[in-house]
Amino acid sequence: MKNYMHNFQVKAPIERVANFHRDTRTLRILTPPPMVVRFKKIEPLAEGSTADFVIWLGPIPVHWRAKHSDVDPNTGFVDTQIDGPFKYWVHRHSFTAINENVTEVKDEIKAKFRKHPYHGMVGRLMWVNLPALFAFRAWKTRQELEA
Repeated sequence: MKNYMHNFQVKAPIERVANFHRDTRTLRILTPPPMVVRFKKIEPLAEGSTADFVIWLGPIPVHWRAKHSDVDPNTGFVDTQIDGPFKYWVHRHSFTAINENVTEVKDEIKAKFRKHPYHGMVGRLMWVNLPALFAFRAWKTRQELEA
């Protein structure tokens, strides 16, 4: 099992941070170029809701379907991959108020790679790029919410 954790602070109230992450447009906003997200179906964030999309890593399409659970309107949610490049992927998004104007955003991921040649390679490629992805997401979240 692989584990990854990233956290950062944003100068915004927890309600604003939580609302931003509940918005179905946010995944596109938090996806760095040259990656592109194309939604097949995305439901508003709620217990049991799903997101079905394709992430284009340059010319490589990666189909991903996730189910949401442990949804709390103010403190976060979990997305679990139910179809995609990983054998197992659980991503917890947590929001904690530091004070009334600062929120900590924490991402915790537990994953296992598939043995399939294509999916295994894609999963490993995605995994080694998580630090860059989450650095971009922190920067973009601050840019969107601190403006």
